[in-house]
Amino acid sequence: MYRAYYAIPRGMKTNDGLQTNAIFGVASMLMQILKTEQPDSLLFCFDAEEKTFRHVEYEAYKAGRAETPDDFFTQIPHIFRMIDTFGFKRAELGGFEADDLLCAYAKEGVKNGNRVTIITGDRDAFQLVDENVRVAIPAKGYQMPEYLSAEKIKEKYGVTPDQIASYKGLVGDSSDNLKGVNGIGPVAAASLLQKYGTLKNLYDHIDEVKPAWREKLINDKEAAFFCERMAQLVCDFALPISFEELAIKDMDAAPALTLFREFEFNLLTKRLQAFLTTEYAAAHFVPLAAGLMTEKIIEKKTTTPSSESTQLSLL
Repeated sequence: MYRAYYAIPRGMKTNDGLQTNAIFGVASMLMQILKTEQPDSLLFCFDAEEKTFRHVEYEAYKAGRAETPDDFFTQIPHIFRMIDTFGFKRAELGGFEADDLLCAYAKEGVKNGNRVTIITGDRDAFQLVDENVRVAIPAKGYQMPEYLSAEKIKEKYGVTPDQIASYKGLVGDSSDNLKGVNGIGPVAAASLLQKYGTLKNLYDHIDEVKPAWREKLINDKEAAFFCERMAQLVCDFALPISFEELAIKDMDAAPALTLFREFEFNLLTKRLQAFLTTEYAAAHFVPLAAGLMTEKIIEKKTTTPSSESTQLSLL
């Protein structure tokens, strides 16, 4: 939602003044994800409104983030409505973050014999990557996603997925207001973990570390282990939605077409109609009535917000 809001001009509105840039962006990315990934199951994971166990332990967790404009928040209910109208599931769980849900459902997906793609820009999810799980970082409206396997993570960060939490313990995470070890950057952190494997083993051999790094590590030892604990994803809880309910089958796209027209998304209406003629859609969506494939396109042509023509980066 954040990516969509900041990627699409805020001037995009319906004729009656409803701002739709974030709604349009999420819908556009969803369409591209379906086309690119052709998933058998799909789930949207969201943070719950109440504080998580991380906030309880650290009151300043994620503090300092820039204020989000009000015109972003007003679009969230419409984005939820769009997801629900398609028939896709969305999950949140009090006390836990969306990343924890990603962890739980990724493990459940693999347990059920699936390959899993986690679509996120959050590095915490990198710790879940293995031979059955990959992370896709959206780019250009999901036209050019960056896929990260275990090998790619090692190549990019110098550590393995199971070292990500220790890595963040050392370098911190400014987006979560976690400082890590002052003076230890990504290169030093990767070098230390390549040699010692884990944060605990590093501190067990602290006397072997060269003095320049050793002093910094000793000074911020408590912060290092705290940041590592904050970064570790938790998944030992009951799933709020069963994995079986996530299956994409017999989906009815007619309500989504109606919603797109309500939002005056003429371009997305045409894209959805074209998508529904694909082999993948035929296997996962119910056939669309012939009239719905063409009706109202001409009627709406003259009322398309001019800003929609500028949204090519997310198409």
